[in-house]
Amino acid sequence: MNVAVNVGRIWVIARNVFQEIFRERILYVTAVFAIAYALAVMVLSEVSAGNQSKISLDVGMGAIDLFGLVIVAFVGSSLINKEIEKRTVLVMLAKPISRGEFIIGKHLGLAGVLAVLVALMTLVFFIINSFNGFDYPLGALSLASLFIALELCLMAAAAVLLGVMTSSLIATLLTIALYFMGHFSQNLVALSQTMESSAVRHIMQSIYLILPDLSRLNLKNDAVYGILPEPSILVMNAIYGIIYTILLLSMATWLFARRNF
Repeated sequence: MNVAVNVGRIWVIARNVFQEIFRERILYVTAVFAIAYALAVMVLSEVSAGNQSKISLDVGMGAIDLFGLVIVAFVGSSLINKEIEKRTVLVMLAKPISRGEFIIGKHLGLAGVLAVLVALMTLVFFIINSFNGFDYPLGALSLASLFIALELCLMAAAAVLLGVMTSSLIATLLTIALYFMGHFSQNLVALSQTMESSAVRHIMQSIYLILPDLSRLNLKNDAVYGILPEPSILVMNAIYGIIYTILLLSMATWLFARRNF
């Protein structure tokens, strides 16, 4: 019975976050994406030579990821700090709501927003490409979009954690930096092999283990050609993303529980 009540409290927080963010931003972001991508396809038709469809697919999938990152960085990093600055967190925590439920509810609400945003932008992406008569691998690109949503949910957990640790502005900048470092982290292993110093190699390998390996969730580049990893690899990478998200939320809950307001 207690578990059901806890889930109910988390659901209420998540629903409120979802409704607030969706009403204020998501439809506008989707509209901006549609206009920007349609214009990009028009420009590419003038400058590309013979491979417009593939370039347009690359640009579109990359844009879906980056538009999602903007929401994560600027909204996720302020989810907690906004409540603290307005002092509404005191009202929330005065109710029978644990700090863990508060963190999880906030993240789930943002994750729901990101899932809907990615779905809407992907739908717009397919409509524009179909209108222009481009051939595209529907299944591979749909799965790539699903992994984009998973990647953004992971980054949302990181943004919430950073928002608990520091100010909204710094958390935003760190979230963006972590995104690009996460995509580069796998290269650290290859780079470390070229280092003569064993100490430097160990440091670089340790950094790789700490940073999220976002390349595991990046299917975009191959998906435009209809290429996907083996199902077992896809499942393992998805599990990696989920586990990493849970670890980040656990850390955020632990730190938030030790903050005094």
